[in-house]
Amino acid sequence: MFIRRTVKQVKGKTYVNHLLVESVSTPKGPRHRTICSLGSLAPGPRKQWLALAHKVESALAGQPELLPDSKADTVLAQVQAQGGYRHPAPSGSGPSSPGKDSAVLSIDTEGVEVREAREAGPAHVGHQMWKRLKLDWILLQAGLSRKTRQLTEAMTLNRLVKPLSEHAMPDWIRRVALSDILAVEFETLNHHALYRNLDRLHPQRALIEKELSAVETDLFNLEETIYLYDLTSTYFEGLCLRNLQAKRGYSRDKRPDSKQVLVGLVLNPDGFPKAHEVFEGNRRDHKTVDDMLDALEKRTGKREGITVVVDRGMAYPENLQQIKARNYHYLVAARQEERGEYLEEFEDEEGWEEVLRKPSPRNPAQKKSRVFIKRKVHETEVHLLCLSDGRKEKDRAIREKHEERLLKDLKRLQERIASGKLVDEAKIHEAIGRLKERYPRVARYHKIAYDPKARNLSFEEDTARKEKAEKLDGAYMLKTDRQNLTAEEIWKVYMLLTRVETAFRTMKSPLAERPIFHHLENRVQTHIFLCVLAYHLLVSIEKAFLDRGIHTSWETLREQLSTHQVVTIVLPANNGESLKIRKATTPEAIHKEIYRTLAIPAEVMKPIKTWVKDSD
Repeated sequence: MFIRRTVKQVKGKTYVNHLLVESVSTPKGPRHRTICSLGSLAPGPRKQWLALAHKVESALAGQPELLPDSKADTVLAQVQAQGGYRHPAPSGSGPSSPGKDSAVLSIDTEGVEVREAREAGPAHVGHQMWKRLKLDWILLQAGLSRKTRQLTEAMTLNRLVKPLSEHAMPDWIRRVALSDILAVEFETLNHHALYRNLDRLHPQRALIEKELSAVETDLFNLEETIYLYDLTSTYFEGLCLRNLQAKRGYSRDKRPDSKQVLVGLVLNPDGFPKAHEVFEGNRRDHKTVDDMLDALEKRTGKREGITVVVDRGMAYPENLQQIKARNYHYLVAARQEERGEYLEEFEDEEGWEEVLRKPSPRNPAQKKSRVFIKRKVHETEVHLLCLSDGRKEKDRAIREKHEERLLKDLKRLQERIASGKLVDEAKIHEAIGRLKERYPRVARYHKIAYDPKARNLSFEEDTARKEKAEKLDGAYMLKTDRQNLTAEEIWKVYMLLTRVETAFRTMKSPLAERPIFHHLENRVQTHIFLCVLAYHLLVSIEKAFLDRGIHTSWETLREQLSTHQVVTIVLPANNGESLKIRKATTPEAIHKEIYRTLAIPAEVMKPIKTWVKDSD
């Protein structure tokens, strides 16, 4: 239900009226039906109309609000005074005798058909979470039309259930029960309408994200004292000539051949997104921190005293200053070279405290590992030395692989210089610099020099520095200005950063953020925004299970729900007509359990009955 304002001109006079309207399903598609007139005076501020209509709708369905609402009670009284509320009879049913639906008729069992089976379960769950997060209301506050809101929900549910390109999305929307669930006709929908919807949605992304953050904070009672920030890359198919943000850079997707953008994401400790930004594909990680903090403040407001957690790529002195300048605390992983100051402490077997790293509830396949920590106070900072058994082998393998690649590239560069294919000294030094930048982990313990007179590139291993690096395999250091945290508390807060990594993995699969096929900058940004919206739904669903001690994933739930469908049952009667019933299948035990855990209705849609002549 919703409230509509109408204006009519009669003989030069203007008449204003407000109507309570509902959308009903008919054989010819959804139609609007006026329930009652509310008069010329507006029933409260316009931004409250949708919420008011929903309260009236719930009351008419026998589910009144727990807290009294005088405006809703007034509208409800008007509905009852004007004849009450009743479900409309199905249109297009043709002439029939009174009580036909309840009459005893003979059915030709050989002619019974089940048609138009459509998957409903996953989209039903997504739609219910969309309503719980008040996303339709949020989009309305952003000034978006009803059609834009409907298409935005359909596109977001596609990313949640079965991500496809805008070209393939209309067919998917018609193959599932979205028309039944949303009471919207999508028969003529095409990809051009979806592209235009991206354009309409783009300017409102920040406002929507801000309002959604506020709704989730209240709804789930979320902690707002720690923010986790990290980056990932997302690559393109094609040249992307019209997207200035599409650049080649360090690819987390192992696709250095493709242009990319960087996606920065801030989460709270429960894994809910607070802000995201899209950056140029070649921007260095530490150059994004200040811009991301600006975006965070616009989404959440100024919150002094919060702790910002970032990885070593954003732990430069300038980054720490940017965080402190906003009266925030920081907790960061120190850069590799800073560990060397504590080599003797790492080698000293005294003073270590053991903590057990348990698998994340969102990643139960993760193995347990032992970590030893040691707390040191250094001027105004607390330094936490960490030794990880599991990380030791990983560090060694990464270092050896990078060293092998560095030496291979150095030999290739050496051969180019020796053969005369590369003679410009500036370009030679530029090539050396690129290699050092590409392999920072291992380049620092190799002495690389170019002799312009002999036109010779030489490189040799710095044995002392390499031995020092080997001793630090499995070792890392954390830094924070929070003096009130114990060693274990510092380590546990930093480990929350893995939730951003989990979010990125989820957005890339199963939400299929990559590869991106859009070439326009605004559509790329909105595509990523839709993935973030879908992730809001996903994390809300998974949190409902985690809060009940159930460790599962949306991928598992999505598969289990796929067998809950909507179908059309055709019952041929002995009077020359057939009764068509559009309804959901009876939910199975696993479906009921999922719906019960999520506290959402098991009813996907209200059945629609239509009488048609057999010739139809």
